[in-house]
Amino acid sequence: MEQGGESGCWFLYYAYGSNLLRERLLLRNPSAALCALARLQDFKLEFGHHQGRTSSVWHGGTATIAQSPGDEVWGIVWKMNTCNLSSLDKQEGVEDGIYVPIEVNVHTEAGKVLTCRSYQMKDYVSGPPSPQYKKVICMGAKQNGLPTDYQEKLEAIETNNYAGPVPIMEEIEASMKAEKINSA
Repeated sequence: MEQGGESGCWFLYYAYGSNLLRERLLLRNPSAALCALARLQDFKLEFGHHQGRTSSVWHGGTATIAQSPGDEVWGIVWKMNTCNLSSLDKQEGVEDGIYVPIEVNVHTEAGKVLTCRSYQMKDYVSGPPSPQYKKVICMGAKQNGLPTDYQEKLEAIETNNYAGPVPIMEEIEASMKAEKINSA
């Protein structure tokens, strides 16, 4: 992994799910910096429940990537400080064995190949996401200008129609409102 002479104090993280949305990632990792848009070749985006259990945070299936020759997943490369690694792992449920960190090589629009940390769900049963989770992913895709046809693919994802409270969604929306006020 290239460290750019900074003696390894940062790493690249490839986000393809709710962390596409800046406000979602910054809730727990305020020092993350957007590095590039990138695509992951020969993978596809899936939604599932770890060991068949619905996410208590999102009330539906959550995103994962599965190897699938010929497919591609678009996402964001974030440059993050290594001191944020444990909080990112925690957010991704690594301790609980829900996701495992994997290394992926992604292609930026400029044609560079970057080696990034990403996460893959273990032992999952396919299941649709909640409308709130899908909304966060679609907002993130739009915010970062992912390719239009990919955004349309995301918009077409079926949800489980969950209509109850999603506290993390309220946190994200509050953070977005605060940002608007501060930048006004």
